[in-house]
Amino acid sequence: MATKAAADAPPTPEQLQSVRETLKSPRRLKTEVLAGLVVGLALIPEAIAFSIIAGVDPRLGLFASFTMAVTIAFVGGRPAMISAATGAIALVIAPLVKSHGVDYFIAAVILAGIFQIILGLSGVAKLMRFIPRSVMVGFVNALAILIFMAQVPELVNVPWPVYPLTALALLIVFGLPKLTKAVPAPLVAIVALTLLTVFASMDVPTVGDKGDLPESLPSLFIPDVPFSFETLQVIFPFALAMAFVGLLESLMTAKLVDDVTDTRSHKSREAWGQGVANIVTGFTGGMGGCAMIGQTMINVKASGARTRISTFLAGVFLLILVVALGDLVSVIPMAALVAVMIFVCWATFDWHSIQPRTLKMMPRSETMVMVATVAMVVATHNLAIGVGVGVLVAMVLFARRVAHFVTVERTVKTINGQETATYTVDGELFFASSNDLYTQFEYALDPGHVIIDMRASHLWDASTIAALDAITEKYRHHGKDVEIVGLNDASAQMRARLGGKLGASH
Repeated sequence: MATKAAADAPPTPEQLQSVRETLKSPRRLKTEVLAGLVVGLALIPEAIAFSIIAGVDPRLGLFASFTMAVTIAFVGGRPAMISAATGAIALVIAPLVKSHGVDYFIAAVILAGIFQIILGLSGVAKLMRFIPRSVMVGFVNALAILIFMAQVPELVNVPWPVYPLTALALLIVFGLPKLTKAVPAPLVAIVALTLLTVFASMDVPTVGDKGDLPESLPSLFIPDVPFSFETLQVIFPFALAMAFVGLLESLMTAKLVDDVTDTRSHKSREAWGQGVANIVTGFTGGMGGCAMIGQTMINVKASGARTRISTFLAGVFLLILVVALGDLVSVIPMAALVAVMIFVCWATFDWHSIQPRTLKMMPRSETMVMVATVAMVVATHNLAIGVGVGVLVAMVLFARRVAHFVTVERTVKTINGQETATYTVDGELFFASSNDLYTQFEYALDPGHVIIDMRASHLWDASTIAALDAITEKYRHHGKDVEIVGLNDASAQMRARLGGKLGASH
């Protein structure tokens, strides 16, 4: 009986990620296959658009999306996450294409992959734990805004039928899941609008208007650049920037998928896996890339995929669609894909974070960090800058808040026949809080003997040691004796090592 109950129990989130278990379930396998098809369709116009941003032939973006998705399906650490050509990478690398051409560009992609492998193996993914939740929320909200902004040009100065077509597609992607989830709503919207526009002979923008689709498979590509130090000087800064931006977007997207699926992923493996995927992409003539939050949300949230099967098939379907069925894919109306991406924006944005009740309950500093992150990402269209500013703002506000937690209490009484002033310091002492510590003592009014009791505090950095040196020096200047007691072992060792060697001037 217990065995039968266990067999009838719904699969756990971890079991849903299993390729082997999914292959045994026709229903779940169908979900993965259809999700891969939807993502493959959605990747085509995005890859072409990002190629245009980078200043390269659309084939480089399409080949990159194929090789990134297929490679990361095997070597990545986050099942169901989609990696392909991205706008963030295109923005970083575009100046190199303009100044030195495609061969230097591809060489930079390969070098960026090498950097990502080194960073992944050195444990850079562990730094993710230092990114506050408010920065993560700002990152997600900013990406939703950027995805929506990228769709606006597709709705400006276009034939009037585009608007009712977009509205119809939105009605399908938002309404169909309430009736049935047997087929992904985005796929239904794409097929329905394509059939409608073809049979009605509507003259509306299509995928084919974005650029020529490749007619052959990707092949081995060796960039024609001198193997010299001068070449390294040219591509090094672009490759390093690409490596960091790619890892940042990939790891934060992985964390988002972890939250959506209630599972854990191997972030270090994902980091070096991104590097392997970029190296493969570079040697097949692709523009490189990283994880894509928009397509990942289509795959995970809109289509319900959970395994590497959908990621692999997204790349395979993309290649089949653009090479073998290019004529068919080219007639898909952009209105259908715009509607799908608008749905992704809605699903991605953390609406709870901007509700009045949430804003009233949330500490003001947390809201400031989120707003700063959103503002910088949207203003610069650069995820690395936005997240960096968000983390910096969070650090400053945290330092200010913690600095005020330090208290100093003064008592004066006679100890062993000698009038003594005792200061009890309570709190964590570091560069922000220790700067105010110097002002908390009555140097001129205190008696000849002073005790500073540190049992309820901890010394964290050299700034605190310098502050204590300055305090003791000030008392000696007034001819008074100072005794510091109660330091824990770590604090005592730090003071023994640095005390009197940093300068005590204030």
